[in-house]
Formats: sequence, C-alpha cells, structure tokens
Amino acid sequence: MILAGEGRAHTVQHNQGWADEHYGAVADAFAQNFADFPELGSAVTVFVGGRKVVELWGGTADERTGRAWTRDTVVPVFSCAKGAVSVSALLLAQRGRLDLDAPIARYWPEFARHGKQDVTTRMILGHRAGIPALDAALPFEEVAAWDPVIRAIEAQQPLWEPGTAYEYHGHVLGFAVGEVIRRITGLTPGGFLREEIAEPLGLPLWIGLPESELPRLARLVEADGRRPMPGPEHLLTRIVTMNGALVFPGLDVPHGWNDPTLHEIELPGAGAVASATGLAGLYAAAATGLDGGPRLLSADTVTDAVRELSSGQGFLGFDMGARWGSGLLLDSPAFRPLLGARSFGNDGAGGQFAFGDDEFGVGFGYVANRMIGHGDARANRLIEAVRGCLS
Repeated sequence: MILAGEGRAHTVQHNQGWADEHYGAVADAFAQNFADFPELGSAVTVFVGGRKVVELWGGTADERTGRAWTRDTVVPVFSCAKGAVSVSALLLAQRGRLDLDAPIARYWPEFARHGKQDVTTRMILGHRAGIPALDAALPFEEVAAWDPVIRAIEAQQPLWEPGTAYEYHGHVLGFAVGEVIRRITGLTPGGFLREEIAEPLGLPLWIGLPESELPRLARLVEADGRRPMPGPEHLLTRIVTMNGALVFPGLDVPHGWNDPTLHEIELPGAGAVASATGLAGLYAAAATGLDGGPRLLSADTVTDAVRELSSGQGFLGFDMGARWGSGLLLDSPAFRPLLGARSFGNDGAGGQFAFGDDEFGVGFGYVANRMIGHGDARANRLIEAVRGCLS
C-alpha cells in the first residue's frame, strides 16, 4: 500500500523506499508490478535534473533463504553492461583519446587480421562489424583469462562485409570495445568503469564484482514459460553462450549466473552487477550530471551517440523492433518505448533496463531477479509512469 507522507515524499509500506510527491505514479506502478507479474524482488530509481526523485525497492533477494531486498541489494544485469562499456568509449572519444570512426587497428594492430582492417569501434558499437560470434570454442577458464578471447577475436573472419549488415554482437562487443579501452588507457573495461566513473560518483556498479560485495548480491530465478534457446550450433545460441562456455540461462550450474565465479571475472558484454541506483546514476551522470556536478557526456557527444546505426531485420532474419546508436539502445516504440529522440540506454536478459535522456533530464534504472525476458513489460510500465509525471 502506498501512503502519502509528509512534505515531498510518498512512502511505500509493502515495498520500501520513497518517491517525490510529483512522482507518486512511479511508486504506484512499482507496487502494481508485484500484483500483475511474477515479480520476486526488484528496485527502481529515477533521477531528474541530476536529483534523485524515486528510489524504491521490495520483495525477496534470495528465495532460498527469504532474505529481503534492501536498498543496498545488487543483481546481475546482463547486457546493461554494454551500456556502461559504451558510455566509457564515448567518454574516451569526448576526451580526444578515441576516434570511433578510425580503424580499430590504429589502437590494436593485431585486430586487422582476416579482413578486419577497416572495422571501426563504431561498427562494433552498432553491431555492424560482422563478428557477432567467434569460431573459437573457448572453455570458461580461457574466457575468464581475457587474453584468449582477444586472440580469438584477432583470428576471426567477419561473417559479412563489415558495415553492410547488422546482428547483435553479444559478448564480442564487450570484449572488442573493452580491449580498445585497455589499449588506450592500460585499464580493463571494468577497471576503467570503476576508476573513471563509478567510484568518483559513488555508484554501485561493477564489471568484475569484488568478493566483498557478494553478500549484497540477489539470487536470480527463472520465470515459467521462457522460450528455450535453439540448438548449440545455431548462431543465436553461439552469440549468447560464447559457443557453450557460458550456459544460458544456466542459473544454478557451475559458472552459471548464480555462481560468484562468473561475476568475479570481467565479462563486459553481459557481466555487469549493479543496483537500480547504480544504473540510474550512470545515465543521469551521462545526461545531466549528478547533484549539480558536471555531466559526463556533453550534448554533442550524446547527439553523436543517438544517431541511428542499425535497426530492422538483422543477419539472423529477426526484427525485434530495436534501434541502435553507438552501443546504446534508442527509443524503440515496438520494443522499448522511451522518452524521445535523445533517449539512450541498454537492457538485460532478465528484464533489467536503464537509460538516460538529456532533453528530459532523466536517468532511470530498473533491476529484478525474476528473469522474464528482454523487453518485458515491467520496466516499460515504470517508464510510462515517468513519462506521465514529466508531462
């Protein structure tokens, strides 16, 4: 039940947290999600103009023990990692250290092998480089070691002429852009994220979760009725599982998504762990700055990032309705309706979603541990409530 508190806040009793008096509809929608969906535990945070206006959480973080979701709970957010890596690359471009339209070989000469000499970082970010999956089938230990994946990318021949078609670059986007970041800065993508963005801003957001944070980690559960993956030779399965090195959804198996060893490694295409506030804070910082601080990405950088690079039918023949800018999901009415032409974000396989918008001054983050699926309605309902409050 949602009660209007004194002053500026709504207080959530069944669920926890608060919402500014102008954003009570978001609290209502958050509570309604628990009634209408098989929600287990979840959280949503919204910033407007760099100021936090919503921070709500509720439900159960670990179904086995009954541990409650708290303000400090973090959860695997899968491909929301791509948003963090893309913001990092955009930040380097803004600083003049990375030319997104220059061949990757300028920074990483070995990448140019086997027909990739003209592939740019922007082609990777736009899922247009022709390397959505790798031919090499690496065991988990080699994926965790980083360098074997980089050698496999160097040896990979594109599946199509780079720049002429698109397909979701799954894990390859994170490793390829992450290696460009490493070549330029000397830091892995997870290290760059922590040192340059998350730690200075106090954001609970990691690619490579420290052991000290494991007690805060929510445990994922699978919703009934999720569509199974196709066979192991199907390109989609190879993209998602790195040729079987990662079982998907594979929650309670060795190296599955509830295994701490998976979260401790850097898996920059799908391995972020965050709270809703960590994700919302990243996008609020990018779009407006936090609490009066400078914005992370300039208006010109955002304009460049939200230029559509890919949409429609991909190489596999699917069209989910997604529109892609430079590593970021754009306003996609058929998939993720956002706020407008300057909205940019990324989603996760369990339904997690985060985005920013510098026209409306918004940073939004939603996380959950009941995995329903990409583009499910829980986050969409919350975004719709934010839209109504802004209008």
